[in-house]
Amino acid sequence: MSEKLKTIKELADELGVSKNKIHYQVSKISSEYVVRNNSMKLLTAEAVKQIKENLGIELNSSLNSKLNTVKHQENADIKGNTSVEGVELNSTLNSYLNSLKHQIEYLESQNINKDEQIKSLVEAQKQTQNLLDQQQRLALQDKKLLEEYKAENDNLKALKMPSQETEFKHLDNQYKDEVNALKEKLENLQEQIK
Repeated sequence: MSEKLKTIKELADELGVSKNKIHYQVSKISSEYVVRNNSMKLLTAEAVKQIKENLGIELNSSLNSKLNTVKHQENADIKGNTSVEGVELNSTLNSYLNSLKHQIEYLESQNINKDEQIKSLVEAQKQTQNLLDQQQRLALQDKKLLEEYKAENDNLKALKMPSQETEFKHLDNQYKDEVNALKEKLENLQEQIK
């Protein structure tokens, strides 16, 4: 495998984190930094760098290198046994500790911000769920009302519309009356002609 390309497992082992954490970080970076080889994802040096930055490992590794430098200087100072170098070592350690304190403060403030964001998202989710519940209840009420109106409308139609049998009798009687009236007129005309 190429020296610059790493598998997700290799990077996870190197950083001491789970493969799932690396998969999540891979999903956050540009796909141009990820090379596919069959079904395996290979990470370029730029992808590794971005993942390390996202995880805060670059920062930690630079701090570790500072710490190693300080330890190396401390060992040299102990060997040299000079007090001036010890003072420089203390100032280096103090500056290193101060940078660590600043980083901790920054991370704590970020953590507080994330907690607030999570809290607001949970509240928004609760409101959305309440609105959805209300919408479902209203839809159910509408459906029940519509069924009641349909039943009432059917009852009204049944009251207003005469049955076909009564309608036919009415028409039948009307025609009979007209036929009888015409017969009478015909008889009157025949009598007049005679």
